[in-house]
Amino acid sequence: MKHSVKSIIGFTLGATDGEIGEVKEFYFDDDTWIVRYLIVDTGNWLFGRVVLISTQAIVNADWVKKIFSVNLTKEQIKNSPDINTDLPVSRQEETKLQKYYPWVQYWGGGSGVLAISPGPLAMGLPRTNLTEEETVEEQNTNKHLRSTDRVTGYKIKATDGEIGEIEDFILDETKWEIDFLLVDTRKWLPGKKVLISPKLINEIDWENSIVSVETKVESIKGSPEYDPTHLINVVDPDSLREHYEELPSL
Repeated sequence: MKHSVKSIIGFTLGATDGEIGEVKEFYFDDDTWIVRYLIVDTGNWLFGRVVLISTQAIVNADWVKKIFSVNLTKEQIKNSPDINTDLPVSRQEETKLQKYYPWVQYWGGGSGVLAISPGPLAMGLPRTNLTEEETVEEQNTNKHLRSTDRVTGYKIKATDGEIGEIEDFILDETKWEIDFLLVDTRKWLPGKKVLISPKLINEIDWENSIVSVETKVESIKGSPEYDPTHLINVVDPDSLREHYEELPSL
């Protein structure tokens, strides 16, 4: 089953002993495009505090009632480390959560570590004794979790020009992986929205909010149009793969 990220915003999160709050947005790994955390607004319960809950903690998803149940108590969440969600999360900040909660570390190597990707952002274990002498390069490399809310609106740049902006993300609930970016091309193609796979991305300029894709403007213009009145499950990846000849597989 696939869902748009925006359709999940506002879902209730339930602990083993009561409600926690509502899903505000998500953090995804910018190397693998897998959603790692739900950003949850606790509302009046914790005086508006925002907490990060790993997708590993979800034990049941009721898509009809819009409720995610997690295997945590309210006390555990109340005493969890504070993480600044206004900025991209670094490995060092994430390590605080990994030490507090019994979640499997998904980056790096070694015994008991689930390594999702061998990419440059997943290599090596995090340093826990960072000082002010940490280089700018290290800081930028360590920041890998990105907010879906903040990336929404990023411009899509083809090999021969801009063509649209990210409006939403299409999520696979079984893998918590972002399968497609929903791109609004209204400034270029009035009213048309198309889907683009992250596999077409060759560079992201985080400073200037630009996503560069390895395809031409005309290719995106001719892409099958996204129809929000249809179930997202019926999106045909074969037709997209056939259209984007540059994409070996979806």
